Amino acid sequence: MRPRRGRYLWTHTHDSVKLAVGEGGRLDCVSLLALLGVFVQGSHAPHVQVHPHSTRLPPTAVGTVRHWRTSHAADDAVITPVVEALVQAVRCQTPRAAIATLDSAWHLRLVDEAGIAAIFAALPRRYRRLRGLLDRRAESGTETLVRLMLRALGARPELQVKITGVGFVDLLVDGWLIVECDSEAHHADWKQIKADRRRDAAAAAQGYMTLRLLAEDILYRPDWVLGVLRNTLTHGSPAARVQNSGRTAPTAAEKRLPRRPPTESPEL
Repeated sequence: MRPRRGRYLWTHTHDSVKLAVGEGGRLDCVSLLALLGVFVQGSHAPHVQVHPHSTRLPPTAVGTVRHWRTSHAADDAVITPVVEALVQAVRCQTPRAAIATLDSAWHLRLVDEAGIAAIFAALPRRYRRLRGLLDRRAESGTETLVRLMLRALGARPELQVKITGVGFVDLLVDGWLIVECDSEAHHADWKQIKADRRRDAAAAAQGYMTLRLLAEDILYRPDWVLGVLRNTLTHGSPAARVQNSGRTAPTAAEKRLPRRPPTESPEL
């Protein structure tokens, strides 16, 4: 097929790539990353990289975002390099979503330590504070978003912690709270639901509390999720449970856990 004069593509080429080439550019930013399986928040209009000196371009399609900049891609390339796409995606998203995108690309091994360094070298200085918040252990974008919420609440979340008799959990917070980020794609069938319930029971038998959050709530009701996390940390902690039960002497396990309620910090 010929999406544009002088440009030819296989007919089975992805529609987003066809659109980008038809626009006179390359697939870029969040559109390219989503095609590669990287987490990007929300549904985005097609993002296309166009050379700043390009001429005779067709009118921009409704909803298309053009990024007028140079690229190190070959002249006949139909997509931008991954590092360039990540740099642009950081600038096109909120800080939390940008961190989740970088975590995802790093976890998928689309970039390495050198690639992350190249991304921040290409970004303005104001973005450098995000570098210390990256964690390639995050297996999903929702894990990253919840981790950042917990940090803002003053908690200490750890990613992908292995608990004997339970297995790996998405997040372990302050040594007592397990937070699992469930999506329909991985938790829809009854077999998986049964496995999750047994994991929760095994964790409860060891004194852990489990909070399961839905991906759709994390993505589209973040304020509600933040409130749930705040109240859980305040009222569900071992110290709070001891106080509410009227006991005066905590157990040995409770002595090792934090007793102060979390305090919010405007980190992001």
